[in-house]
Amino acid sequence: MTDATGWHLAQINIARLVAPEGDPRVAPFFAALARINALADRSPGFVWRLQTEEGNATAIQPAPDPLLLVNISVWTDPDSLHAYVYQSAHAPEMARRREYFERFDGAYHALWWVPAGHRPPIEEGLAKLWVLDRYGPSAKAFHFKTRFPAPE
Repeated sequence: MTDATGWHLAQINIARLVAPEGDPRVAPFFAALARINALADRSPGFVWRLQTEEGNATAIQPAPDPLLLVNISVWTDPDSLHAYVYQSAHAPEMARRREYFERFDGAYHALWWVPAGHRPPIEEGLAKLWVLDRYGPSAKAFHFKTRFPAPE
């Protein structure tokens, strides 16, 4: 589904695990991952998400730090993404994030508009985080609290 403007909303979030996969401190996060990813896949407004053949993105290393995880997805609109993040079964899992992830200095989540059909590579997402962190919210990169409309 494409919004009337031909644009979709991309999002990236990154996080640093408190321990590597296999450690009991992060075991509940990894145990819930397939269920939460499947929920995203069938959520209204979902278009695409970064994943390996295993069905998630935890094996993708966006940086030399093996504990850094990246998540990128594309949605038809901000309201659909917001509903998934804050009003679905994803919300209770996200509420536990301090158990699994270190506090992050700087921007760890960014939203931006992409042409319908575009699948943003990791480098694009990381660049959006940098823009948001360096310059604050703008039409180039923003967050839920400061949304910008799709380009005309």
